[in-house]
Amino acid sequence: MSDSQQRCPWLDAGKPDYLAYHDQEWGVPLFDDQKLFEFITLEAAQAGLSWYTVLKKRPHYRQVFAGFDAGQVARFDSARIEQLLQDPGIIRNRLKVEAAVNNARCFLAIQEAFGSFADYQWRFVDGRPLVNCIRGPGDYRATSKESDAMSKDLKQRGFKFVGSTIIYAHMQACGMVNDHSLNCFRRQQIIDSYPVLGLG
Repeated sequence: MSDSQQRCPWLDAGKPDYLAYHDQEWGVPLFDDQKLFEFITLEAAQAGLSWYTVLKKRPHYRQVFAGFDAGQVARFDSARIEQLLQDPGIIRNRLKVEAAVNNARCFLAIQEAFGSFADYQWRFVDGRPLVNCIRGPGDYRATSKESDAMSKDLKQRGFKFVGSTIIYAHMQACGMVNDHSLNCFRRQQIIDSYPVLGLG
């Protein structure tokens, strides 16, 4: 992508990995369960930190969290958790690491109940992305009624670190919400992809 392109105001375009994340992933509708487990795990790890802090660690997270295979993570035992807590390549917060393993087990239960996690989570936006009109930094929200509802339901199903703010960030990342700013070149590109994805 040309650096002359207009992008969202939150982006630090001087960081190539952040730029690639914005241009290639953020806001693109996602239906792959393994990727969805990756995002929900990383969003939980981010709590209280910047997303870029976690993004830099994502390659190592993929390595030590079995490529974000929920079935494998669900089988992590206490010894594996202790090993992870000694690894400087991840966020070494016991509650967050234990939550990742707990959430993997809950994730599998949702897959069993709904056929896929994607089918479950997209229900909260009636199967179609919500498109917001973001003119500037002040227009970004931290939560929505949809993230409130999904957060509440996930908590009832046993998930940890899934407050409404974390879930809204997850919804943004996975394209359930298109929060690219009006002047960002990716906003319309992603909207144009909706019919191809069966979301038009």
